Amino acid sequence: MDNRDAVSAFLRSRRDKITPEQAGLPTYGQRRVPGLRRGEVATLAGVSVEYYTRLERGNLQGVSDSVLDTLAHALRLDDTERMYLYDLARAAGPAPRTRAPWRESRPTVRPSVARIVDGMPELPAYVMNNRLDTLAANPLGRALYSEMYADPTCGANVVRFAFFNSAARRFYTDWERMARFAVGALRIEAGKNPYDRELSNLIGELSTRSDAFRVMWGSHDVHVFRESTKRLNHPLVGELELDQETLSLPDESGLSVVVYSAPPRTAAEDGLKLLASWSATTGQEQDAHSLSNPPPRQA
Repeated sequence: MDNRDAVSAFLRSRRDKITPEQAGLPTYGQRRVPGLRRGEVATLAGVSVEYYTRLERGNLQGVSDSVLDTLAHALRLDDTERMYLYDLARAAGPAPRTRAPWRESRPTVRPSVARIVDGMPELPAYVMNNRLDTLAANPLGRALYSEMYADPTCGANVVRFAFFNSAARRFYTDWERMARFAVGALRIEAGKNPYDRELSNLIGELSTRSDAFRVMWGSHDVHVFRESTKRLNHPLVGELELDQETLSLPDESGLSVVVYSAPPRTAAEDGLKLLASWSATTGQEQDAHSLSNPPPRQA
């Protein structure tokens, strides 16, 4: 798979975001581009216009780390964008003469990891892969994402739920922010793993079925899930403001453990306790009817 189009679009999108004033450059006459010209980026990066033009046409093969560093500085890339640029450059390296037959990349959740997740009964937790599939979850994690698990078309995939299920726009209080973060995370993975066919198929499916995804994907913004605060509106317990931690496993699986928690003595902590009680009473599996007709909330 050739990543020239991704390289070209990413560099252009970053160049378009920087004004000459931000870069400390003088401006003369009327400009036909929203941001910097190619020649201005070349000057800031200390390379020739011809060389930068080659880069922006998508050819990063053989580019040195020093050039990537100066280019990242000229384009004012943040740490995540810089990492993505390096991933694109690595993926642009010479392809091997022969490639092993493609196999589905579905790393399994080790029993020890599953025990860790299940051993946190008071915290929603699940294991996620690089395509944002939830491969395993404890009962409270399934209860928190009950609407996603109730929809078989989502395939327990967070991005499918966000863009294909209308309930997600209520569940995620700040839906657009979450959606952009999810799209940015897939963009990072596509830069790292251009030969991941399942990832390519997922992106193609999302692009075909969702106008909103297609627009966000075209922005070429990137994101890495780490710590954050999630504001959710659960159909049973109402609004929850939870801290999210994403812990990458120290192996080559690409799996992460995602854990939500609530500060002590808050409404969110009370909400998680109620959700845990409901989950223990009714079991992990709930159909769509029970979700749309939850019992009355406790005062």
